[in-house]
Amino acid sequence: MASHLATDRSKTLLRVPGWRWPLAPVLALALGLFGFVLRRAPAAVAGTPWEAALDWLPALGLSLHLRLDSLSLIFALLITGIGALVVAYSMPYMQGEQGLGRYYASLTLFMLAMFGLVMAGNLLLLFVFWELTSISSYLLIGFRHEEAESQEAALQALLVTGAGGLAMLAGIVLIGQVYGSFDLGVILAEPTRLRAHPLYGWALGLILAGAFTKSAQFPFHFWLPKAMVAPTPVSAYLHSATMVKAGIYLLARLSPLLGGSIAWQATLTTAGGLTMLLGAWQALRQHDLKGILAYTTISTLGMMVALLGLGTAEASQAALVTLVAHALYKGALFLVAGAVDHETGTRDVRLLGGFWAYGPALGLVAALAALSMAGLPPTLGFVAKELGYSAALEWSEQAIASGGLALLVLAANACNVALAVVLGYRVFFGEPGGPWPRKPHGMPWLLVLPGLLLAGASWLVGILPGLLDGAVERAVGLVLPGAHAGHLALWHGWSLPLALSMVTLASGAGLYALWRRRPPAPCGEPRLSALAAYRWLVYRALPGAASGLTRTLQNGSLRFYIMVILASTVLVAGGTLVRSGLLSRGSLSSEAYAWPELLMTALLVAAALGVVLAPTRLGAILSLGAVGSMVTLLYVRFRAPDLALTQLLIEALTVILLLQVFHYLPPGFEEHVRPRRAALEIAVAASVGLLMAGLVLMANGVQFAPPIARYYLEQSAPLAHGHNVVNVILVDFRGYDTLGEITVLATAAIGVYALLRVRRRKA
Repeated sequence: MASHLATDRSKTLLRVPGWRWPLAPVLALALGLFGFVLRRAPAAVAGTPWEAALDWLPALGLSLHLRLDSLSLIFALLITGIGALVVAYSMPYMQGEQGLGRYYASLTLFMLAMFGLVMAGNLLLLFVFWELTSISSYLLIGFRHEEAESQEAALQALLVTGAGGLAMLAGIVLIGQVYGSFDLGVILAEPTRLRAHPLYGWALGLILAGAFTKSAQFPFHFWLPKAMVAPTPVSAYLHSATMVKAGIYLLARLSPLLGGSIAWQATLTTAGGLTMLLGAWQALRQHDLKGILAYTTISTLGMMVALLGLGTAEASQAALVTLVAHALYKGALFLVAGAVDHETGTRDVRLLGGFWAYGPALGLVAALAALSMAGLPPTLGFVAKELGYSAALEWSEQAIASGGLALLVLAANACNVALAVVLGYRVFFGEPGGPWPRKPHGMPWLLVLPGLLLAGASWLVGILPGLLDGAVERAVGLVLPGAHAGHLALWHGWSLPLALSMVTLASGAGLYALWRRRPPAPCGEPRLSALAAYRWLVYRALPGAASGLTRTLQNGSLRFYIMVILASTVLVAGGTLVRSGLLSRGSLSSEAYAWPELLMTALLVAAALGVVLAPTRLGAILSLGAVGSMVTLLYVRFRAPDLALTQLLIEALTVILLLQVFHYLPPGFEEHVRPRRAALEIAVAASVGLLMAGLVLMANGVQFAPPIARYYLEQSAPLAHGHNVVNVILVDFRGYDTLGEITVLATAAIGVYALLRVRRRKA
């Protein structure tokens, strides 16, 4: 963790001319979108969503269909509101950085992509925005692209989330095949059709792969801590409030479609539980502020996934409230970490301490956010924690199962309490562990205000949960159709969840005491881990496989290349032909052919065998000429004199050209082929012959449209004023084809002429 969670580079306070120019449109856009969503919030909460649609690619079922309902409302408010605060925070934080235009452009692209993702009413449109978030996050994580760590972290995030996105696309395609549409309204109106379909398991696995990679679920969690090399505003926006919540949104939105099965419940609760515990445990081992925040984010994401997997109204309500609470307090804490780093030049909690004397306002922000993270009343974090315990306890009638899940949640929450003390108390009131790289020099107010607004919002909604109640209650009905969640309240009376909250606080205090006695030390990367597996796959396995495949296929043998091309054609075309069933509809009637055609066909086959079996090049050339002659005779027999003449001229020209270069070649064939290789080539050649025969049979027995020959015969004179039908076809009906063929021949002639000129110069 030491290297890839390195301290953000020092910021200079020197004013750079023009550094403010990108801010006005970006901030105005974020505030405008926030106002747009806020204005339509009452209608969405009342059950009247805002919709807009525009056909984009109707042939693919893709339309620009945007829909703002209560579920997308929650996410849209977080995306636009926190986005505006992050832009304002970036003004002093990013001052003096190179490439600010690129930074704000990438940030704007990401905000619009996330906004479109949660507003999309079409699965294909959702995927387009999903991939745009991956691309824009790659640009933001790798903002300092001249540093190797930034390059590696950005590429790692892109590969992991991009691979998950491709899997999700495959799942979306399967869903579209089942419903014949990608419109979410059509799909969610009949969710049972997919669950009864044989493709349900595949669709579920592929969609979950996309959600798990984006939301850093085990075993795909390793990319998120590496992404902390990004500037702190990027970490606050992408990796606490928005991007990592995209997978949560996808699971919530498609819960009516994919949920309700044992596979859904088992997968989400297992993956979420493992992620929750792993993230909490790894967070205790970090000494970097952003490292702590990254792993606690992973833990909370796992908790939300596990809650969505339970499939109850209370669990869905707890997941949504946890999502809002986490975005508010974790966004504030990320901004606090960035401000501390900006002033001291370090994020190492072993060195930090006593910062209250230099930034009491920032300390207030940290305290408010840390109390919400610890789940103390009257914060929204406390409300979310109580709901989580209640949902875990009521999940199953089996006390052992529900109690076990509640203990997992308790363990993760206890770690959050301990680390909240580290973030909110140790940094500001503890004893410094060593000298700081830089002495605080006065903090701009924009480094404090955005975090204060986020932390204050967490307290305000905690005290007045009715502000969130309507949207969450309506959203639960979208996650679980027909379900009704209870009203949000700060106090539910004395209960078992409240007792678990008290146990959580006591356990967290004990963990902090242990942490204080033995602060985390730098730890190397374990040999067996998801990150180690990723590096082995990307840096060893895939390059090794690609190198071996290249050595095998690109071996310099033209004969081998032709064999590979023909074998691939047989597999693709032949497999399609067999699966389609068209081959069985083919026909070949011996009554349609007389003895001259059969005789010429037999001579043609014999001449073709002569080409293959000829011991000398002269014999092969003569046999090749015989093949062309037999084809010419067949054209004459079937009354195609123009084709026969063309074939005869081409054949004669080919033989002449071959004889021209004949004296430059050795008299015989010197290539020796091993018996196994020869048998393989014979098998491929025979397969190609069978494929061509099958295609001919299919074409002879299947008619997809009326024959076009009669149309040519009837229309050549009226439309083209020509009685030579062949000429009319070549010049008028298929004039562009003829022009293309002439162009190819002219290009080949120019190439031949150029080669002859080179040969003549060398001579």
